[in-house]
Amino acid sequence: MKVSKIKSKVYNLVKKIPKGKVSTYKIVSLKTGLNPRLIGRILSQNTRLNEIPCFRVVCSNGFIGGYVKGIKEKKRKLKIEGVKIKNFKIVDFKEKIFNF
Repeated sequence: MKVSKIKSKVYNLVKKIPKGKVSTYKIVSLKTGLNPRLIGRILSQNTRLNEIPCFRVVCSNGFIGGYVKGIKEKKRKLKIEGVKIKNFKIVDFKEKIFNF
């Protein structure tokens, strides 16, 4: 599969995560058949941040993980959407998970 098709597959899936919810690299990985680390690498190359909300993809343990604009910006964006975070970990993680 071409790299552009792989990226499109991931980006189109991430676009489906609603405001106020998060998904994990693992869930996106299972849905796309790609390695979770590859999901992270693809999302780190996202240049359409306003269109593809990659900040809504977090680690499976509830930590928010990295973000191309920095972890503080990811935390800020998630908080704006109502995701409660303490020490860079989502407080109500199980309630905020979005499964495709």
